[in-house]
Amino acid sequence: MTTQFSSDVEAAKALQEKVLQLKGEIAKVIVGQDDIIHQTLIAIFSKGHVLLVGVPGLAKTLLVNTIGRTLGLEYNRIQFTPDLMPSDIIGTEILDEQRRFRFIKGPIFANIILADEINRTPPKTQAALLEAMQEKHITVAGQTYRLQEPFFVLATQNPIEQEGTYPLPEAQLDRFMFNLWLDYPSFEQEIEVVKNTTIKVGEEPKAVLTADEIISFQKLVRKVPVADNVMEYAVSLVSKTRPRTERAHEWTNKYISWGAGPRASQYLILGAKCNALLNGKFSPDIEDVKAVAIAVLRHRLVRNYTAEAEGISIEQIIRKFM
Repeated sequence: MTTQFSSDVEAAKALQEKVLQLKGEIAKVIVGQDDIIHQTLIAIFSKGHVLLVGVPGLAKTLLVNTIGRTLGLEYNRIQFTPDLMPSDIIGTEILDEQRRFRFIKGPIFANIILADEINRTPPKTQAALLEAMQEKHITVAGQTYRLQEPFFVLATQNPIEQEGTYPLPEAQLDRFMFNLWLDYPSFEQEIEVVKNTTIKVGEEPKAVLTADEIISFQKLVRKVPVADNVMEYAVSLVSKTRPRTERAHEWTNKYISWGAGPRASQYLILGAKCNALLNGKFSPDIEDVKAVAIAVLRHRLVRNYTAEAEGISIEQIIRKFM
């Protein structure tokens, strides 16, 4: 592991303690959304990116900002607009006083990137961000610049206003480990939100982790052993989503146009490993795979017209496979 811990078991217990502290700090600012916070932390410790979908006013930006502060990482927010250019994200070359070209780094050079309303910008600009997410480096004028580790993109998307938007293609959606849908708060939670924001002076969350600790915990997640039956369940679950194949589920052939690729199987296992660790287990079981299945598969399946006409949601289809 690292010199910080004497064994992987000790490191696993330290991860549980740190995550409890993280959730406590985040709760100083964010009311509710426990499952969203839990799933986002799973993605971070699994080296994955997250797409957050929700209507305006559900504190998506505040949530990402708060998580960034508690993780003790450098954080940048990029507001995606129709006129945003790739150079506004990755940086640009300028001619300096000595008449030499010098590269000025863009906001992508941070540990956590909030890509706010990613579907509001044209495909060329979306691609610049998504390439950086995949490759963990950018190339400008033949020169390659590595992005600093750890590196996460937390993108937000508004599902209501579709006029003047550029929906992400399926191949680019596949770069995100999780697609998380934020829901409205309960009545009691909304009362607490209003009290906290109109009466009390909010508490400031403290940084709980360092970049080096996050990297060491990411390595720990990769080392978690997985039983063959759990591995087979995850791959079988993904295989069921592929229409007109040998292992396709009957609902797949009826309701799905396109299924999930191998990256879904990889993310199911990684997510299950991390979920197991956070729940005090040293190896994931099938329930851990199920715990992350909807977030992993939701954006990787394409419903057909029959599903839309019958009002069958993507979540209903995934649960049928489980």
